[in-house]
Amino acid sequence: MGFLQNIFNRKKKEAIPFQDFGALITDIHSHLIPGIDDGSKSLDDSISLILGLQSLGYKKLITTPHVMFDYYRNDKEKILSGLKRLKEALVLHKIDMEVEAAAEYFLDDHFEELIKTKELLTFGKKMVLFELSFFEEPKLLDQIIFNLQLEGYQPVLAHPERYPYWHRSFSNYEKLIDKGVIFQANLGSFSGNYGPEVMKTAEKLVENNWISILGSDTHHMMHIQLFQTLKTNPVIQRLLNEDSLLNSKL
Repeated sequence: MGFLQNIFNRKKKEAIPFQDFGALITDIHSHLIPGIDDGSKSLDDSISLILGLQSLGYKKLITTPHVMFDYYRNDKEKILSGLKRLKEALVLHKIDMEVEAAAEYFLDDHFEELIKTKELLTFGKKMVLFELSFFEEPKLLDQIIFNLQLEGYQPVLAHPERYPYWHRSFSNYEKLIDKGVIFQANLGSFSGNYGPEVMKTAEKLVENNWISILGSDTHHMMHIQLFQTLKTNPVIQRLLNEDSLLNSKL
């Protein structure tokens, strides 16, 4: 039987709706700083997205702009400057929401240089969020993880369920877990938003107790609307009930 079928057969009441995502307290992974990547386009957009996340129960947001040398050449100064503008807008609009910034680093040569120079934006206890190519498995992944750990960073892999080259080779996920990598899954993955294979993989990662952080990966209002539909999702219900996520500690 599949993971979801087992849940329903054992105890159907587990799928009762939960009020919001307030138990998580903190969302890690979003694109709320306006005009610097493929997320929010303006301060008005940012305010709308933050109000949407607040309505879902979040008390704190750690936003993570893309840092990708070929597309989004963001650096610490640019991101923190954008964060300052965003915080000022929140004060102006009297919105009570704690917002911090880290980054979502793409694994490329530039990322390697940033590790060496220790110019990384972190969250929690020196956690670094990074993502991989969706098209091919990176050849230097093990070396990058080693370098991060050597410099005292905690590697956090963004949306591992979305990398298609691992969907049928779960041993690769297990190797990363054994190396001490933390997995951050996207809420949208459990809705089928990224396709059935991604959803199936996300569910299997939960079944193996390999998901430590849930992130919204919010880019636009359609994401906020999508998250509203997840209040009856049994897999997310399980994660919240088990209290094994790190979100509330960030």
